[in-house]
Amino acid sequence: MKLYHTSDRIIQNPDIYRGRANADFGQGFYLTPDRDFTYRWAAANAVVNEYELKEDSLDIFRFQRSVEWFEYIFHNRRREDRLKYDVIIGPIANDTIFDTMGIISSGFLSPEDALKLLLIGPEYTQAAVKSEQAARNLRWIGAEKISRIDEEIRKKEEKEFQKEFAKVMEEIRR
Repeated sequence: MKLYHTSDRIIQNPDIYRGRANADFGQGFYLTPDRDFTYRWAAANAVVNEYELKEDSLDIFRFQRSVEWFEYIFHNRRREDRLKYDVIIGPIANDTIFDTMGIISSGFLSPEDALKLLLIGPEYTQAAVKSEQAARNLRWIGAEKISRIDEEIRKKEEKEFQKEFAKVMEEIRR
């Protein structure tokens, strides 16, 4: 499986313990199989690292957007990782997840309504390499420095997302 990771430098030997422990899928080295997404969301002067993941002998869990996916992210944001896999693959939670979880905690939204908000927008995939064995199965292929970025696509996508978010919130309030 080809995977990409954007950073400010070349990373030939990923460290699964360096990232945030409260990320979507918990502690791990995060990548995406979506090359276009990598380039679209990279900052200027970023480095896109390319890897090949040898999946043989790895315990891999795959999520779809669902209540289980939402609950797993919810617990990870509280540093309560409840799954033990070498690699976890699934959708990236949209940028409203912190706000959405705060709204749930306040009692304003039910988990079902919160999931409606998290399903808004395009679905991008992430892969979290979570074990030493999986890190050893990740072979660095190369890297490319991004000198300039086109923010128009990102701005358009964000604007569409905000419109859809407002629409769903209005439906929920009814």
